Amino acid sequence: VQLVESGGGLVQAGGSLRLSCAVSGVSAFSPYSMGWFRQGPGKETEFVGNINWSGDSTYYADSVKDRFTISRDNAKSTVYLQMNNLKPGDTAVYYCATTPYFRDNSPTLRTQYEYWGQGTQVTVSS
Repeated sequence: VQLVESGGGLVQAGGSLRLSCAVSGVSAFSPYSMGWFRQGPGKETEFVGNINWSGDSTYYADSVKDRFTISRDNAKSTVYLQMNNLKPGDTAVYYCATTPYFRDNSPTLRTQYEYWGQGTQVTVSS
């Protein structure tokens, strides 16, 4: 299973970015929960949010709620992270992850995810 993130970059505070995560190497993408995590400079990896298998339910960390939106296109085996009103504190490497063991929004821990992407850098300038 391979996950490839894209869409990171440098943006000013208040701006927006849309990250994509393309999944390959699985016979069926849709049954899996998908999650986004991030690791800021000098910080531990933290949960950002996740989306259930069908895409009709999402769950977010308080720090990004109402600013970030996760969606998925199962036909394209791709999950997205739309980030609005970005803040310098959002600067981090963003990772997508998936797990064949969950279909809902319950997995919020790193250890619950089986497969990870390589990460994409997001830098928010003040």
